[in-house]
Amino acid sequence: MMNKPGMLVVYSGPSGVGKGTILGPFLNDHPNAVLSVSVTTRQPRPGEIDGVHYSFITKDEFQHLIDTDGLLEYAQYSGNYYGTPKAAVDKMRAQGKDVFLEIEVQGAMKIKKSCPEAVLVFILPPTYESLKERLLCRGTETKEIMEARLNTAKFELAQAKEYDYIIINDDVGRARKQLCAVVEAAKCETRYMLEYIEKLVNLTEK
Repeated sequence: MMNKPGMLVVYSGPSGVGKGTILGPFLNDHPNAVLSVSVTTRQPRPGEIDGVHYSFITKDEFQHLIDTDGLLEYAQYSGNYYGTPKAAVDKMRAQGKDVFLEIEVQGAMKIKKSCPEAVLVFILPPTYESLKERLLCRGTETKEIMEARLNTAKFELAQAKEYDYIIINDDVGRARKQLCAVVEAAKCETRYMLEYIEKLVNLTEK
């Protein structure tokens, strides 16, 4: 089969829903799938490695990326800025890699408009109470930050209907299998096969 660019997968869900628990094993089992490293102006949390979990930059550096059209999307979340570097994503996709963007809803909606070929996947909790309980059990944020996260989660849950696929994380094993199924199904969608079809048509005309 002819080589074609990798897919762009937008992967979202409220804080505490278990996005990493689902996506991590998928990436380990699929070497052709990679996670884009976002840039952010927030401070690293304990255990986070610059360039692995995020690229931590200053607000001036972030503004420079905005001014030079160096971001696919960016958004403000809990007082900090997050963005997706355009050059790195384009390079990986050109190499045939399926690139996952684990981003917030604001950024996802921008990608949906600017990159119509993107596949949008949203992870839902089984119940709102289960999400709230999971956030409270973390015990790593102040009361104010916790309230902000819960308010943001309510907004994000309301936007889930804008995504192409929904996975409910009521069973981690099942959710991981569903993510695999979603990616395989998306690769067969017509919008991802247009270039391949065009090449075949051109060959038949010669």
